Amino acid sequence: MLAYRHAFHAGNHADVLKHLVLVAVLRHMNQKEKGYRVVDTHAGAGGYSLDSPYAHRKREFEDGIGRLWKRADLPPLVADYVDQVRQFNGGPELRQYPGSPALTRQLMRQQDEARLYELHPTDHRILTSFVEGDPGVQVAMTDGFDSLKSCLPPPTRRGVLLIDPSYELKSDYAKVLAALREGLARFATGTHVVWMPQLQLLEAAQLPARLKASAASAAPKGWLCARLTVARADERGFGMLGSSLFVTNPPHTLADQLRQALPWLAAALAQDGVEPSWAVETGGEHG
Repeated sequence: MLAYRHAFHAGNHADVLKHLVLVAVLRHMNQKEKGYRVVDTHAGAGGYSLDSPYAHRKREFEDGIGRLWKRADLPPLVADYVDQVRQFNGGPELRQYPGSPALTRQLMRQQDEARLYELHPTDHRILTSFVEGDPGVQVAMTDGFDSLKSCLPPPTRRGVLLIDPSYELKSDYAKVLAALREGLARFATGTHVVWMPQLQLLEAAQLPARLKASAASAAPKGWLCARLTVARADERGFGMLGSSLFVTNPPHTLADQLRQALPWLAAALAQDGVEPSWAVETGGEHG
């Protein structure tokens, strides 16, 4: 949706969960010398200024990365993610937040590739400038949902597909399910990462089960679903309670890492007296 700008939400609790999982997945990919390709269907602007009017409108980062920035007791998975944010800032102050393209750029190696898709013209322009000259990185102003045929499977048969739309339109839920199915059909052994908001909405409630069913027989190393709930809806029932990450063919260490980190993270990010909760489910492994 062209009205959506992630700059309003950069660094919030949903970004924390999404990006610590992305960092863990890329760390795992880097354990083998063979190159891989990251495909980001909704890349955004790449990075975000937390001093901007967008970020200051709701200051969501204060209840996300802001709560972790000065903590000295971070679990290893969280600490690695925060270290990547520190690297992006290049100093002790939290002034900027790295989106998924920036984290990918920091962790990818010379032999790796990134394909970044962003429809919003302003964010596309910023993203293009951000990665200009980077070998192996390509940016396109097109719908990432429609681009899987051109970039999957990667030539090396190693890769990560990140599906992260705004869900501003209800049609995004069906598109996400279709994109995962297409991704698995084209690249069954790939690691596919789907971010989902936790909302009081039927489509949001149904999507995790539909993703699990689609991956059950298609992903040889199964799936993982991690959920973090830290907020409450407003008086009208609106607002994001938390978020989930669905991962096909996840790194074999990821479930245990998340089970260690999420109880701590839930307590650290809980808002307004909310009783936080978390969950890590796995299943579907075969072959």
